[in-house]
Amino acid sequence: MELATPSDAFVETTDVLIIGSGAAGLSAALGIVETNPDRCVTIITRAKPADSSTAWAQGGLAAVTSPEDSFASHIEDTMAAGAFHGARDRISELVHQAGEAIKRLVSHGARFDDDLHLEGGHRFRRIVHAGDSSGWEVESTLLRAAAARGIRIIPHTRAVDLLTTADGTVCGARVLHNGQVGRWLADEVVLAAGGSGALWTLTSNPDVATADGLAMALRAGAATRDIEFMQFHPTVLAVPRSGGKDVLISEAVRGEGGILIDERGERFMRSRHPQADLAPRDVVSAEIIARMRATGSEHVYLDARSIADFPQRFPTIHAMLIERGVDATVDLIPVRPGAHYHCGGIAADLDGRTSLSGLSAIGEVAGTGVQGANRLASNSLTEALVAGHRCGIRLAESRRTASTHHPVARTAVAPVGDAAAIRSVMDDYVGVVRNDTDLTTAINILTSLPKASAFNAATLDATNMAWAGLAIARAAQQRSESLGCHRRSDDVAATTTNYHYAGA
Repeated sequence: MELATPSDAFVETTDVLIIGSGAAGLSAALGIVETNPDRCVTIITRAKPADSSTAWAQGGLAAVTSPEDSFASHIEDTMAAGAFHGARDRISELVHQAGEAIKRLVSHGARFDDDLHLEGGHRFRRIVHAGDSSGWEVESTLLRAAAARGIRIIPHTRAVDLLTTADGTVCGARVLHNGQVGRWLADEVVLAAGGSGALWTLTSNPDVATADGLAMALRAGAATRDIEFMQFHPTVLAVPRSGGKDVLISEAVRGEGGILIDERGERFMRSRHPQADLAPRDVVSAEIIARMRATGSEHVYLDARSIADFPQRFPTIHAMLIERGVDATVDLIPVRPGAHYHCGGIAADLDGRTSLSGLSAIGEVAGTGVQGANRLASNSLTEALVAGHRCGIRLAESRRTASTHHPVARTAVAPVGDAAAIRSVMDDYVGVVRNDTDLTTAINILTSLPKASAFNAATLDATNMAWAGLAIARAAQQRSESLGCHRRSDDVAATTTNYHYAGA
């Protein structure tokens, strides 16, 4: 299937078309041109090149760089955080290649702090960071490297659907640019379009995270993996935004001494998990929701007042909190879980291969099995760099004949409208804790949304959100047991203390 759109107004061609300009997409582009400078690479991105989840990331990159740490420990922490649902062989590849990925970044000019951060689920300090703006350091470094190598990045160009040949091979993408619909034909298409956080009202993600890549892949018939596993970050500021973005309070704040308390001042995580406030994110998010329901509160509090140098250690977070009227040096920070990272996605390996010939998927849009049922903190940027580079190396020499660039029409479907209604459905029925009744309600609503009268950027948002939301709800309904960040309140076998923990 594909969306019904106006007729194509233009046709462009390239060797490799990369959709998305975050860490994964930029790493793939660099891997291609550094291996084969003659390969024509084009990156399209729906907003500005730096408007990605990468640029917003606060934490950093997980990698074994300390003599006290070990590959085995990082692997086990990743497996444990992911509820032992992850693909151990791929996790091992990621862990062993993480250090080289960081060295490549440094060779491009990235600068990181000398100290290592500690985050939830990690038993050792292994988070390489640049203050609390690590994502921006990664994004800006890769953008400079891409510019230096002449990689073409076309902003404000939005992919609408993948183009496929009669045998299902992906051969390009239909795009929306300057109000016109057209085609980009390519030997290879790389989906690096980011995640799905904007399907929920409270999210750490940018507004562009409307699951475009996942929705396009679903309409083209690509296989998916683990899409029911949406990780909710425990500590998103519970102050309604009036424009701008929701404020994520990095896990590193808890790593440096911040603690979670309820409205009565009780430090509730100490009795719920051996790692207390630094338990894996799925555990902390679930316990916050449980505490909110028990006390009737709309949030809990993060107490960071013991961190004497908070403004210096976390300058970006401090500035954003001050803008919202919260001074972490004297105030308790009201927090609650917000949609953060999609652990599943388009089924792919760490080289980006998917079930469709001609299509690669890397970064958050891909479900590689590395994140398991719940992502270990700061493994995502590492995966984006590793998988992006590996995908780029693979595609550097990949070529198909021009005769394969003949897309055929698929069954046309009409767009839908009202993204706000879709967010309400996801908030109410497909949140941190799910059950069969709620999921059935979500599926019924999402399958009966009214059709939109026009195709435009807003209806494209809503349509992709509806496609992805429906797929997530259906997958969540099929997994009747609780696992990782997929929590079922109607799973009678589950207990609140049945946590996967690797030990000290």
